[in-house]
Amino acid sequence: MGRPIVLLTDFGGKDHYVGVMKGVIHSLLPDPAIIDLSHEVAPQDVVSAHILLKNAYPYFPRKSIFVAVVDPGVGTGRPIIGVETANHVFLAPDNGILGFLGSAEPIERIVQITNRKYFREPVSDTFHGRDIFAPVAAHLALGIPLGEMGPVRKDLKRLSLPGPVVSAGLIEGRVVSVDRFGNLVTDIPGGILPPKAGLTISVGKTLIQGLSKTYGSKKEREPLALVGSDGMIEIAVNRGNAAETLSIPVGSPVQIRLKIC
Repeated sequence: MGRPIVLLTDFGGKDHYVGVMKGVIHSLLPDPAIIDLSHEVAPQDVVSAHILLKNAYPYFPRKSIFVAVVDPGVGTGRPIIGVETANHVFLAPDNGILGFLGSAEPIERIVQITNRKYFREPVSDTFHGRDIFAPVAAHLALGIPLGEMGPVRKDLKRLSLPGPVVSAGLIEGRVVSVDRFGNLVTDIPGGILPPKAGLTISVGKTLIQGLSKTYGSKKEREPLALVGSDGMIEIAVNRGNAAETLSIPVGSPVQIRLKIC
């Protein structure tokens, strides 16, 4: 097997789109190593794709090729870019999905993907995942340098994600995603909480005292807060769905009031 190709899309599992992308890769690359990161990103939710990829990519083997196709602008003039770092290559529309690169992962080169030699022809106006992303990823895995795919660019689009605001005794953030279990993932890193600080977390009409270590730390159906596996503060309900139980959508404000012990 060659370099892993890691797929992230909003295609879901009902339709043929993901399978067709894999078929194109298999037709060009003998015995490919394809990993499905997720295909359940909410349709056209570039912010969630950005967060998911940022949190997940460090756990993959060096030289992985990440293919992120959450692409509301497919078929328009939006560029497709390839970004090479010391550890990986990332392919995505230039819509902010890869905006974490540069700080989280130093960039070595950005290329605009334009070389039709490596595309599947004819190129559909609505399915670049099949006709551009999949064949380009396969050719990269075969050893074609990213620089062969098009001209070098100086920068890439970045999302405007404000992040938490920290003041005396107060941290203000927001819910940035809801996972499959209904857990509310915030943009507040657990690492910014002062050690041994007493705290009260408020989201919507719910107040939660202190942090739990596990999802089962509170009574069944009781809300709780903890530091999730990605290092971010999460709001959960033991044996329940926090988003539904608490009626909290993505974007809702979250406040943590601190009492330093």
